[in-house]
Amino acid sequence: MFAILHRALSRSRFNAVALALCVASACALASNGAALDARLTEIREVNRIVPERALPMLEAIEDQARVAPLPQRIEFLNQMASARYGMGQHAQAVALANELIALGRQHDHPGALAKGLLMQGYAAFAQHRPGESHRLIWEAEKLANTTNDIDLRVRAAISSGESHAEEGNLPRALQGLQSAAGLARSSSDPVHTVMALYSLAHLYLQMREPEKGFAVLDEAYAAAASANSPGRTMLLKRMEYGLAMDTGQNERALRALQEGLALERKLGAFNRIAGTLVNLSDWYLKMGDYRNAVVYAQQTIEAARPLNDRGLDAIAHLNLGQAFLATGRLVEGKRHIETGIAGFEEMGDKPELQTALVEYGVALERAGDLPGALKAYHRERTLSNELFEKRRQKAMLELQEKYEAERKQRQIELLRSENTIKSAEIDNRRLQQRVWWLVLVVIALAAVVVGLLYRKVRHANAQLHAKNHELKQQSVRDPLTGLYNRRHFLEYMRALPAATPAMAGVDGVGALFLLDVDHFKHINDTHGHAAGDTVLTTISASLAEILRETDMIVRWGGEEFLAFLPSVPRDRMDEVAARILGGINAIVIDHAGVQISVNVSIGFAPFPLAVGTQVMAWERVVNLVDMALYMAKSHGRNRAYGVRSFADGERVNLDVIEQNLEHAWRSGQVDMTIVHGDPDMLRAANA
Repeated sequence: MFAILHRALSRSRFNAVALALCVASACALASNGAALDARLTEIREVNRIVPERALPMLEAIEDQARVAPLPQRIEFLNQMASARYGMGQHAQAVALANELIALGRQHDHPGALAKGLLMQGYAAFAQHRPGESHRLIWEAEKLANTTNDIDLRVRAAISSGESHAEEGNLPRALQGLQSAAGLARSSSDPVHTVMALYSLAHLYLQMREPEKGFAVLDEAYAAAASANSPGRTMLLKRMEYGLAMDTGQNERALRALQEGLALERKLGAFNRIAGTLVNLSDWYLKMGDYRNAVVYAQQTIEAARPLNDRGLDAIAHLNLGQAFLATGRLVEGKRHIETGIAGFEEMGDKPELQTALVEYGVALERAGDLPGALKAYHRERTLSNELFEKRRQKAMLELQEKYEAERKQRQIELLRSENTIKSAEIDNRRLQQRVWWLVLVVIALAAVVVGLLYRKVRHANAQLHAKNHELKQQSVRDPLTGLYNRRHFLEYMRALPAATPAMAGVDGVGALFLLDVDHFKHINDTHGHAAGDTVLTTISASLAEILRETDMIVRWGGEEFLAFLPSVPRDRMDEVAARILGGINAIVIDHAGVQISVNVSIGFAPFPLAVGTQVMAWERVVNLVDMALYMAKSHGRNRAYGVRSFADGERVNLDVIEQNLEHAWRSGQVDMTIVHGDPDMLRAANA
């Protein structure tokens, strides 16, 4: 019966019913789509600030979002990947990024591709693959700029600028982040402006331009207030902390941390609370409030555990260890610091590892554990030399690439000139066949062209000679101070003829002086790295005035300088050390209206140096001078310890001396001298 009735329906009635059903279905889909769009927009801002709250909200709509139209599916996958990444779940974030890329390729959707590549870039950076991360982010930026998605374009521009900053290309980073800020300001969403200005302020902090950073921060606070976004205000508090610490505004820094922590707890931003707690621990440690430093470090370790954040955990253990060492709890302190150092070694973060070793050595020295401090000092020195050499090699490679590019350009210009000559010769032959009486004119013109080309070649050769000279200078000079670099010194010493015992015994010998700037890290922390650079360049200039033109002055690495004096009376080396100490002590550096005084510690010894009839290799003499320098630092700084000679060769064991120079000195195996930089102490010592 139903089939009969169904067939009897008129076509018009069927069409009307079908149309009604389609309209109803479309309305329902549109309504559901609009609701899903609104929900994703609502979750987006939560996700950027508190991913642990956003993740369950996204999981609740996953079934609906995965069958939604393409734009909503893309936005859902992007937010889910961001939430996983924010929770430290990098493998899941990459899997979702791969889904985005597959969708983008399937539907030829550049926005989906860009979002997937950005997330892959973030994950690569979190897994300590910066080169791969930057490549992915720059590729994503190109795709993002082909879309009308303003949120995506702003995020890609910010990430691109930050990548250039991470590679050390600060001018390119500044250009990119200023463009990102301009793009954000042109949008109708103040949140975009806060995002871009936050990164720009961070760049100014890296560039040691805190005044510009504070100006950008003020604009960002205004934008966050306009957006009525406590989450964005919370992020800006952390930036204010960094700028305040860099400019010595310690109380403002503490206030920013406390206000930021209150907002984080109010918003439930547990993934950010751990970072603020470790900053609070660090602040109290610097202020000497070890009880609070311990409290906040322990809270950080607990907060970082569910986040799987190895870096935060390592820093917290370092702070905890330093606080314990400062209060006399040596065993616990060492255990926590070694745990933190192991974390940085596991992550391969060598710059942070170097800083940790410096702080470890200082803390052990203050605690009275000089052998432990010496061990940390040598670990840091080895790592510092490795990093210094890598930076030098990178600079040389960049200069070589620049030189090769210029050379290729000159070759192209010469080839073009040669082609011009050949073309002129062909034209001359044709003209000779047609008009013989124009030969003389053509020859004259050719002579002019050849003359011009000859001048060009001479000019190119002169430029090549200048570039070769520049390259040679760059290979032997330190770019900051203009002093000789470590590589040049090593090559010079290897080229010296072998010394003999007779040479080591004469009155006029050479000498090696190794200098280290006292409390240099404190100068950087208090006044900023620009002040530290000014200190290094000022000391370099002073050494050039204090020593002779024939003396070789070397930037040995970081804040260390080495001076090689090819000829000096053996009994005048103390006088040279006193002259260096007094000359550096007399320096007063004016940086940004602040007067900075500096002093140095010195280790020195004659060269060549013999033990009985055995002449020590220059490398061993440098190592001995390095140990004398450490003795100067561990006995109060602003002084020089010099090795004069050794006892009878049968009583001397060089291996024992090189393990503990101070013990060898006190047991009579080594004759040493002490020169004080403080005039009062020098008078007391002479009396």
